[in-house]
Amino acid sequence: MGTRVFGRRTLAELLAEAEGRISRLSPSEAQTARENGALLIDIRSDSNRFRDGIVPGSLHIPRTVLEWRTAPESEFRNPYVDDLDHQIILLCDHGCSSVLAAAVLKEFGYLWVGDVIGGFSDWRDAGLPVGRARRRRSRPDKPAGMGPPDP
Repeated sequence: MGTRVFGRRTLAELLAEAEGRISRLSPSEAQTARENGALLIDIRSDSNRFRDGIVPGSLHIPRTVLEWRTAPESEFRNPYVDDLDHQIILLCDHGCSSVLAAAVLKEFGYLWVGDVIGGFSDWRDAGLPVGRARRRRSRPDKPAGMGPPDP
C-alpha cells in the first residue's frame, strides 16, 4: 500500500500522547475543581455556545485564539487567565478537541491542565449548571477571547 511518511503520526497517536500529559476530569470532578478555584475555559465557538448554552462562571476563549490568549508572553493574553500554577480545565463540545488544546497549555508551562471528558454535552447531561449565552457585539477594540468570565 502507501508508504509511511517519516515523522507522521495518526490522530489516535496524538490524542493518546496528549491524554497522557493532562488530567481528564468527569463533569462532576471538573465542577468540584471549579468550586475549589480552578479556571474553566470554554473553547467552543460562539454559535455552539449560543445554541447549547454556557457554564456560568467559565471564561470563553475560542479554540481559534486559545494560544494567543493563554501564552504567558503573549501581548494578546487574556487578563483573566491566571498564573502557570493555577489549575485550568478546558471544555469543548464533546471532549475531543479539548484534549489537544490542553496539551498545548502544558507545553506553555501550565502545571495543572485538564479537560472535561465528554465536554459540554456530558456536563449538561450530568445536570450541572448551564446558562444561556448572551450575544456579544463584536468590537474591534475587544477581540475574541479577551472578555471576563461569563455571568
